[in-house]
Amino acid sequence: MEYAVKTLQQAIQHFADFANCRKYMEFMRWPDGVIKCPSCSATKLTWLAKERVYLCYGDHKRKKFSLKVGTIFEDSPIGLDKWLSAMWLLSSAKNGISSYELHRSLGVTQKTAWFMLHRIRLAMKNKSLLKIGTGGEPIEVDETWVGGKHKNLHAKKRERIKDGWEKDNKTIVMGMLDRDTRQVRAKVIPDVSRLTLQGEILKKVSKAAPVYTDSAQGYNRMAIKGFVHETVNHMEEYVRGEVHTNGIENFWSLLKRTLGGTYVAVEPFHMDAYLDEQMFRFNNRATKDNPLTDADRFTLAVSQIVGRRLTYAELTGKVGETAF
Repeated sequence: MEYAVKTLQQAIQHFADFANCRKYMEFMRWPDGVIKCPSCSATKLTWLAKERVYLCYGDHKRKKFSLKVGTIFEDSPIGLDKWLSAMWLLSSAKNGISSYELHRSLGVTQKTAWFMLHRIRLAMKNKSLLKIGTGGEPIEVDETWVGGKHKNLHAKKRERIKDGWEKDNKTIVMGMLDRDTRQVRAKVIPDVSRLTLQGEILKKVSKAAPVYTDSAQGYNRMAIKGFVHETVNHMEEYVRGEVHTNGIENFWSLLKRTLGGTYVAVEPFHMDAYLDEQMFRFNNRATKDNPLTDADRFTLAVSQIVGRRLTYAELTGKVGETAF
């Protein structure tokens, strides 16, 4: 099924009609056209138009289920028209969209908009366990510190904290770029020790690919692990032939522009979610070889909503706590 929705305006108009939302969700959840009960996989179902749910005739407790069940939308009172519009906005905005901007655009509270954005980021998460670099093209590896700037501290506090600012107050993020596929993998790491840095490379990079890094000590002796490893010393040069980390540093620039300009302040606890969002747009950006559109990114994001659930308690780190 193809939709003639190409722009945000068309998406808002199209999904304002619940019938269109239903058809689209049915196609994305059950592309073979056979709608199944999420509890028992039965196909004998009845659509209850007034309640906007399906009725299953199987022998189990939850006989009724909506289009949201089993997705990031589950248990949300927000309509699909607003959910799908929010997904279009986040997947197409080059520098992200803040919860305050979304709450004004959709007419929901800022708290609701913040929760919606985090659920959508979960749908954007790439859960592939495949290693990068299997084609033998170079892999650029680098790490960066994300957080406030030392120069922005109050003068008295800046004087007291001269050393160790990055170590104590910033989040460390490690990233890898496959020059062949132009795909990025990034995650928060606890430190920049050799064990941590090289452990991540072993898990995510094929030994068929040469690895290019800067001269940080954490990358020393990688040849012992079976990698072809070359470094560039940024105190002396930034490029030596094909040896450089400019590609992954370009991703860092985009990430920090988004975090500093749109989101302003991000808790380390949530940093991986914002990385998932940035990687989704970067890995699915339009190129000469793959001219993806906003509609393509939106469709990809919606195709990943099933089987992913995020509760408010999980989001805020309060699982198991009472609500009062």
